[in-house]
Amino acid sequence: MQRRRSPRISLQVPVFLRGVDTSGVEFIELTKTLNISATGACIASTHYLRPDQVVSITVPAPSPHCSSSVIPNETPPISAKILRQSVAGEIRLFGLEFSRPLE
Repeated sequence: MQRRRSPRISLQVPVFLRGVDTSGVEFIELTKTLNISATGACIASTHYLRPDQVVSITVPAPSPHCSSSVIPNETPPISAKILRQSVAGEIRLFGLEFSRPLE
């Protein structure tokens, strides 16, 4: 049995998923995490992706009326590799491993 490096929490966070699908077409999709940890996440997607493929996720920035010097205008992209996938109806669920743990 494989042990996780960090505990997962069930948390749905909206994210932009960017990558290239199995047809070679670049895409950006607004989707969400199903769970997340410091080292990875499970996300939902309508796209077909390959295991070991590298994608990036970005958390959407707050609306302009929330802008201040304390809240950044954007979040940096998080690079991740697809470790596994499963299908749930029309949606595919992907297990991602972040290239660097979240801090």
